[in-house]
Parts: sequence; C-alpha cells; structure tokens
Amino acid sequence: MASLKDNPDKPGQETAPIHRIRITLTSRNVRSLEKVCSDLIDGAKKQKLRVKGPVRMPTKTLRITTRKTPCGEGSKTWDRFQMRIHKRVIDLHSPSEIVKQITSISIEPGVEVEVTIA
Repeated sequence: MASLKDNPDKPGQETAPIHRIRITLTSRNVRSLEKVCSDLIDGAKKQKLRVKGPVRMPTKTLRITTRKTPCGEGSKTWDRFQMRIHKRVIDLHSPSEIVKQITSISIEPGVEVEVTIA
C-alpha cells in the first residue's frame, strides 16, 4: 500500500508513494469548523484526490454545575455551564507532498487540526 508502482512506465519518472491521511478537526464553533472542512475538501477535489468525509463525530458536552452564592448562605441556587466540542474527520488518499499544499490554507481561529499519516 506504500506505493502504486515500483517500476514506472518511463525511465526517470517515479511515482510518489500514496499514503492514507486522516485529518481530525475539533472546535467549539460549528460554523468555523464547517468552513475549514469545506476549504480542505475543495482543495483536495481540485487536486483530484480520493476524499472520504467529513465524518461528523459525536459532540462532547462538558458540564459544570456550581452554587451561585460564594458563602453558602441563602437559597440554594445553582449555575449550570456547558461547553460543546464538535469534531470532524476527513480521510485522504494521496502523496504527502500534496497534503502539505492542501493544509497550507488559512485555518479559522479556534479550530484545532491534527494530521495522521498511515
């Protein structure tokens, strides 16, 4: 799976090994996450790469419940805070040099990108 052909058709012409690349995007803001996903997929389709995704992973909801009053007296009122973390996964089949070109796009602030090459 590391390379397409060991013997190229023409001498002096080598094919780059094709890797399976997984790009994982996480963010608290859905709009910026979807924008980065669409930019990555558009860039990959312009390069005519095989793309799978974006796969929407389950949203993680982090919850914290605290008392409103600092001293502990008075009526027992509570504040509830939550943070939602959204995650998308994109799979590409391409040489690693092309992926460097695709991932050089401007990424929205607050979006974390993780690239895994297998």
